[in-house]
Amino acid sequence: MRSIDLARSVRMKALELCFTKKASHIGGAFSIADVLAVLYSEVMKIDCDKPSNINRDRLFYSKGHACTALYAVLDEVGFFKDLNLMEEFTSNGSFFTSHVNHRLPGVELSTGSLGHALGVSCGVAVAAKRQNREYQVYTIVSDGELDEGSNWEAILFASHHKLDNLTLVVDYNKIQSFGRVEDILQLEPLVDKFEAFGWDCLEVDGHDHHAISKALIHRGKVRVKPTVLIAHTIKGKGVSFMENNLLWHYKSPSEEEYVAAKAELEARL
Repeated sequence: MRSIDLARSVRMKALELCFTKKASHIGGAFSIADVLAVLYSEVMKIDCDKPSNINRDRLFYSKGHACTALYAVLDEVGFFKDLNLMEEFTSNGSFFTSHVNHRLPGVELSTGSLGHALGVSCGVAVAAKRQNREYQVYTIVSDGELDEGSNWEAILFASHHKLDNLTLVVDYNKIQSFGRVEDILQLEPLVDKFEAFGWDCLEVDGHDHHAISKALIHRGKVRVKPTVLIAHTIKGKGVSFMENNLLWHYKSPSEEEYVAAKAELEARL
């Protein structure tokens, strides 16, 4: 499936999940949908029939509250053949929990408590080097999550150990749980910070599939340091009344909003 088609399917499925199950965090799911689509359709070496293949590329999805996007992309590419995401999501006893659950095929780490996945990713990247394995490690964090000091410890660690098999993607949608990032805790100058910490730093429009793909391919050619891709995104991207609106960090769509959002997404097909 082309990345653009996959991204549309991810948004449609995330919308359906948030509406039918009254789930939250659709804004953050929509902002990262394009990055996920490019990773799973063009970049990562994975086999949905062998999700535990030791040579697979790993994705650690730190922003586990926006689980619907990751669940949707894994469902679309074939990881959930024996499971029914639409029926089982948030049901009692289901592993389709409202924060990402590692008991599901294709999920590397249970996340949602922010600030941990990058440290785990560093450990996995170190293990790959020591075992002479060629798999790549990808990590996705939210921008608000960079308020966590544990991330900056991991950023220092990755540079010190020259983890050139590690790529960090920052979903920089500029809105976190209680307001705009610049008002809660200023991250800028973010590029300068990462470069000062010894990372190769790239910036892209996080909704431009060609730019995302090109940057990640470039990343593969850099063999001396870890890479961070700062993806400038829009919270709620794809639905006009959700875009750049803090409310959609928490809110699930009403029936009227669901119909309107679905119509907008279908109009883009």
